[in-house]
Amino acid sequence: MKQQVLDCFAKLFGGEGDIRTYFAPGRVNLIGEHTDYNGGHVFPCALTIGTYMAARKREDRKLRFYSMNFEKLGVVESSLDEFQMGKEGNWTAYPKGMMWAFCQKGFPVEQGFDIVLYGNIPNGSGLSSSASVETVTGVMLRDMFGYDTISMIDIALYGQFSENNYNGVNCGIMDQFAIAMGKKDCAIFLDTSDLKYEYAPVKLEGARIVISCSNKKRGLGDSKYNERRSECETALAEIQKVKDIKSLGELTEEEFEAVKDAIKDPVRQKRAKHAVYENQRTVQAVAALKANDIAKFGELMNASHVSLRDDYEVTGIELDTLVEEAWNCPGVIGSRMTGAGFGGCTVSIVKTEDIDNFIAKVGAAYKEKIGYAADFYVVDIGDGAGVLK
Repeated sequence: MKQQVLDCFAKLFGGEGDIRTYFAPGRVNLIGEHTDYNGGHVFPCALTIGTYMAARKREDRKLRFYSMNFEKLGVVESSLDEFQMGKEGNWTAYPKGMMWAFCQKGFPVEQGFDIVLYGNIPNGSGLSSSASVETVTGVMLRDMFGYDTISMIDIALYGQFSENNYNGVNCGIMDQFAIAMGKKDCAIFLDTSDLKYEYAPVKLEGARIVISCSNKKRGLGDSKYNERRSECETALAEIQKVKDIKSLGELTEEEFEAVKDAIKDPVRQKRAKHAVYENQRTVQAVAALKANDIAKFGELMNASHVSLRDDYEVTGIELDTLVEEAWNCPGVIGSRMTGAGFGGCTVSIVKTEDIDNFIAKVGAAYKEKIGYAADFYVVDIGDGAGVLK
């Protein structure tokens, strides 16, 4: 993959000079959905699929971008003097947003670049292709300009800052953190309220992670993602009138039940319930994994999907079909939607000997009910973003 990107770079921009290569993975969240902006816990892992970048500094301030995934766009030319917050109109909003964020954080980007990207994450799938592009850009900028004081956690925070302020999506920190800080064969148990984290080995003896992509595209900015976040913020403000908390993630189920009537709107009450209960499910799921109780982990994954479907209402017929068909397949330990929802992917833990049957059966049922095919990826947990040697 690296060589393909370098070959494309040489063809477009010439092969001379200091051309460097980078990689940032995609991520999948095993459990803990829509908790990261509610001060709760998440449990994501980096994948071995992701975004490859070749880049070379320019002597001027011109930016030339090319994506091997969007060949019809050709080379997109821009400049460091042409930042257009929320108005870029194509994929270059993500690398440009990261360059803007570096400038805003006191790390100037004063030379332009020639850049070629290739990603083998399905676009719009909920596996964080956009955060992967942001993170690989951050790693490149740190390396190219020698900004060694910037940590990988800083890069994750700059990516979130860019997404929130340059691209207008009120995402939490999970995606960028998992991509920046990923570790092979481990998921990250992250407390989003204070960024305390630990690596938890994921030992799926006799089973593997299968991603099912609905192929229903979604854009976070024009989805109901921001609406859900606003609903939770309003619910939190209502609870704060009767209880001293900073986030919904601080509440146990019992504490929530005691104060839930402070939330006047029944829909907002359901949204807050999901945030609280999902956070507790995530804590319980990691404990189950540590105890090698993979069956319990699967049960909590299933309960997570039910909550996302009924209380948070972010699934839709495509994701529900994939999950419900998965639940009916032999060898499935657990299955749930992953990511923001409204399309995208599900994540399932499937016994190895049943994977082929799983893909065939779920794929056939999905195509019959939805009218077009889903794609399936049997994935491994990989390391976070970095410089390619």
